[in-house]
Amino acid sequence: MTNIPLDYETMRLVWWALLGILLIGFAIMDGLDLGVGALLPFAARTDEERRILINLVGPTWEGNQVWLILGGGAIFAAWPALYAASFSGFYLAMIVILLALILRPVGFKFRGKIKDKRWRETWDWVLFVGGFVPALISGVAVGNVLLGVPFGLDATLRPSYAGSFFGLLTPFALLAGLVSVGMCLAQGAAVIAARCEGPVAERARLYGGWAALATAALFALGGLWVAFGIEGYVVTSAQDALAPSNPLAKTVSREAGAWIANYGRHPWMLIAPALGLLGSLAAFVGLRTRLKVATILASSAAIFGIISTAGLSLFPFLLPSSLAPDSSLTVWDASSSHLTLFVMLIATLVFLPIILLYTTWVYRVMSGPVNAQSIGRNPNAY
Repeated sequence: MTNIPLDYETMRLVWWALLGILLIGFAIMDGLDLGVGALLPFAARTDEERRILINLVGPTWEGNQVWLILGGGAIFAAWPALYAASFSGFYLAMIVILLALILRPVGFKFRGKIKDKRWRETWDWVLFVGGFVPALISGVAVGNVLLGVPFGLDATLRPSYAGSFFGLLTPFALLAGLVSVGMCLAQGAAVIAARCEGPVAERARLYGGWAALATAALFALGGLWVAFGIEGYVVTSAQDALAPSNPLAKTVSREAGAWIANYGRHPWMLIAPALGLLGSLAAFVGLRTRLKVATILASSAAIFGIISTAGLSLFPFLLPSSLAPDSSLTVWDASSSHLTLFVMLIATLVFLPIILLYTTWVYRVMSGPVNAQSIGRNPNAY
């Protein structure tokens, strides 16, 4: 252990930040795919227009899913207690998300098999479900984390879950789900407006603008709800950031306004909610003024700010427990060993830049307008 250049506390902070980066990467990259899918029946009206949108995301959606796999892998390897508690507690919700995500490639492949209006329109709505449902349920999951998840740990640290799938669908959690949907719609609309043309781009600007405004409004409402309407969690005992992980070695209480306490202690954290609000408003302006790259950057900044706000508000909590608050998981008591985190960090420093370079190269190759002419020239188009 003495040969590891970073101490255990720093390593845990690094992996907390990396987990956030991976989740943000998934929301930005796959969020545009989800947004395009959810906009498909509305931004595109004819078969040709819908083929344009499908071929907009068709070549890159699989690569964007890498961020989801990386995030799941990071939770499994770096935060095994979080993996065990969250994946068992949110099991049905995750199954719903995965089934909806599976519908996307199925829809891409099967939609064009039969040249029939009813057949293709059915698959268009399947693709809508594949975009809307994962965005909604992912936001609902984050909302439930802020509320506290009904799980507990026994003496051997085995988690038990006392909730249900429909128990996740509370008003606050649904509000968080709508924020997630809104930011994905705005991201998808920004990409459509930048790379498509004609009526499709115009409708995307209209719907995306409303989605960006709704995101800002719902995010602000959620912030007020967190500050004044729900209880947060506070560690009331000393925690040793260098000690082996043991979630039961602390005491936790619930307090009103606890989730905004970090902003008073560390005012720089206010950058995150400001970025979420201003990024959404900037995306609205960009869509209305027909800016392209700037709008995508603004929408991406909004996603970065919104997800960062959730993470910074929760810190040091990863998964608070509403059933047994002392079983709540924090950055300091839910990680893998010091050596495991270090070995994984080395692997991440090697492979993450490769993924970033590959993604950049793919988007550069696939850049340019997507229209009826480009589809006609591509023998592999959907």
